[in-house]
Amino acid sequence: MTKAKRMMQENIKLIDLIIELVDARVPIASRNPDIDELGKGKSRIVLLNKSDLADERCNKGWMRCFEDKGIFALEVNSKSGAGIKAINSLVQKACAEKIARDRKRGILNRPVRAMVVGIPNVGKSTFINAFAGKACTKTGNKPGVTKGKQWIRLNKNLELLDTPGILWPKFEDNLVGMHLAFIGSMNDEIIVMEELACGLLEILRELYPEAVADRYGISWRDEAGGAHSMAAMLEGIARCRRCFLKGENLDLKKASDLLLDDFRSGRLGRLTLERPEELETSEQKKI
Repeated sequence: MTKAKRMMQENIKLIDLIIELVDARVPIASRNPDIDELGKGKSRIVLLNKSDLADERCNKGWMRCFEDKGIFALEVNSKSGAGIKAINSLVQKACAEKIARDRKRGILNRPVRAMVVGIPNVGKSTFINAFAGKACTKTGNKPGVTKGKQWIRLNKNLELLDTPGILWPKFEDNLVGMHLAFIGSMNDEIIVMEELACGLLEILRELYPEAVADRYGISWRDEAGGAHSMAAMLEGIARCRRCFLKGENLDLKKASDLLLDDFRSGRLGRLTLERPEELETSEQKKI
């Protein structure tokens, strides 16, 4: 990660625009705070990737939120290609001043140079391949696929610089780390999946209780009307999906993996775990 950050610092002077991909389900957690510092003075575009997995109303709210802060924003789905065609015109809009300056100096054919950034597993390589219309980079469903920088010429008006995903080494807010683990930006092998699953259930209970109840046919309350603990809910999922070890012992690890996979794939529905109003709180923490 240190090497990748140094690489970005060395190349930032070569580019006109930063295109940052975030996961639309957790737009705050999936933004690397280093990008704001590294990208000072550069035009900015934020792409809400995997927008098909996120709450549609929240997507619109996040678009307005970023635009209010002077950052161009767009919903995209790199896998299906939704929103990709609108990026070229957004690049021209974001870099209008730079293009006008070039024309004034008599420079007519210099392409916009954009650096594509994003944390691991946010879909950066899939986006670049979709944008280019061909396989330019390796893709994968785990973090760390992109290893080095790569220039990609899309057309006469735009060149992209792909960079490895950067994840800062420590989190000031534990919730940020949890959100990144939910979307698969951290290695599942170093995580206690049962704890992570209970953390996700706690958030879903507050924001989308019906998503869990409908998917697994279980109730958030016991027969006496009291609230189930998250551990009891996880046990309910294990029973519903018949996750058993030998005998009748519940396999909570398997149930946890199943819940996380259902969330990551969208089988629980379109869910956004961070709301636009939280950005103000996040910005205040930086001050």
